[in-house]
Amino acid sequence: MSGSLRLGIIGGAGWLGGAIAASALEAGIVSPGDLSMSYRRSKPERFSGSFWTMDNQELADRSDVIILSVRPEDWPAISVDAKGKLVISVMAGIRLAALCHHHKTERAVRTLPNAAAEVLKSYTPWIASSGVDEDDRAIIRAVFNACGVQDEVASERDIDYLTGLTGSGPAFPALLAAAMMDDAVNHGLAADVARRAVLTLLTGTGRLLEQREECPNDIVRTFVDYRGTTAAAIEEMRAAGFDAAISKGLAAAFIKSVSMGDAS
Repeated sequence: MSGSLRLGIIGGAGWLGGAIAASALEAGIVSPGDLSMSYRRSKPERFSGSFWTMDNQELADRSDVIILSVRPEDWPAISVDAKGKLVISVMAGIRLAALCHHHKTERAVRTLPNAAAEVLKSYTPWIASSGVDEDDRAIIRAVFNACGVQDEVASERDIDYLTGLTGSGPAFPALLAAAMMDDAVNHGLAADVARRAVLTLLTGTGRLLEQREECPNDIVRTFVDYRGTTAAAIEEMRAAGFDAAISKGLAAAFIKSVSMGDAS
């Protein structure tokens, strides 16, 4: 990627849109003066030097690349003509064909970053329409590498599945953390001790899994084979349906993603 990039984020006042904007600025992908963002109610007091507007078409006219960062149910009302521009959706469910048709462009991308973009740790899968070229792909990689890690995947079905697996971001680890913290408090630990214990465990585990070459299954098997307290806990969790609950949850998210796309 070379030259100055004019980037517009429809929904830049939101959590994810703001996180992408901040990471793009920090990485030097876009300069403040070339960043445009839209908002619905009150103008945010951040990103000084950038352009804020309530007019999404005005934003599109000022931009070469437009990121759609709104709720999927709000998207049909956004009648922006983006002919000749690269349109990047971070919305769940909305298909490439629908994006191209609705915004009058042949260059559309479906991506699915998650809330960890705020701390530059998002995982972002993406897939592009046939009109997207290698220069466009360089922009996509730069934007989403700036807020974490990205992968181009093979099909929109992959995106629909990853909507549940990674698009949910911190939600699933947070669900586990909440259950562990509640159990610790119920056993008499002080809430602040329980919080430190669980959050340190989860952040440490993430770093360990990131740095070691073993598959997570290999690490679990090592603990089970040791036949200690951890093995007892793992076997009881699995007997209670832990693995099946995860599979059912991801299946529900996949079905929801597909249905959202069908509705668009």
